[in-house]
Amino acid sequence: MTKLLLSLHVLAAIVAVGPVTVAASMFPPAARRAVPAGSDGPVAADVTTVTLLHRICRVYARLGIAVPVLGLATALAMGVLDDGWLVTSIGLTAAAAGVLLAFVLPRQDDIVEHLSDNRPVDRRSTVQLAMFTGVFNLLWATVTVLMIVRPGSTTGA
Repeated sequence: MTKLLLSLHVLAAIVAVGPVTVAASMFPPAARRAVPAGSDGPVAADVTTVTLLHRICRVYARLGIAVPVLGLATALAMGVLDDGWLVTSIGLTAAAAGVLLAFVLPRQDDIVEHLSDNRPVDRRSTVQLAMFTGVFNLLWATVTVLMIVRPGSTTGA
C-alpha cells in the first residue's frame, strides 16, 4: 500500500504542481507583452494567453490539494510523521500554498481584470508578481529536495 500511495503522491505532484509552477512563471512576461509600448490597448492574442495561464494556475491549484493529502497518507503508512524532514516539508508546503493563495493568484486576478478592461498593466505589478511566483517556486523546489534527500531519515534512500 505504501508504494501505491507514494506513487500517487509523486504523480499528483507532477501533474498538479508542475503546471502551476510553469504557468505562474510564464504569466508576468506574458502580461507585459499583452500591452506593447505605444499601443492603444492590449493585443487580443496576448490577453488570451494571459487568461489561459491564469486559468491553468487556478484549476491546478485546486487539484494540488491532492499532493499534501496523499503525502500525509503516505507518511502515515511509512510511520514517518514525526521526522524532521517531513515536518519541515509540511511547513514549507503550507507556506507555498499561502504564497499562491494570498499573493500570486490575487495579483493574477487583478492583471487579468485590467487587461480584460483594456487598461494598461503597471510593470511594477508584474515584477512584484514575478517575485512572489519565484518564492512559490523556490518553496516547492525545496520541498522536492527534502522529499528526495530526506535528511536524518532511517527509511532508506
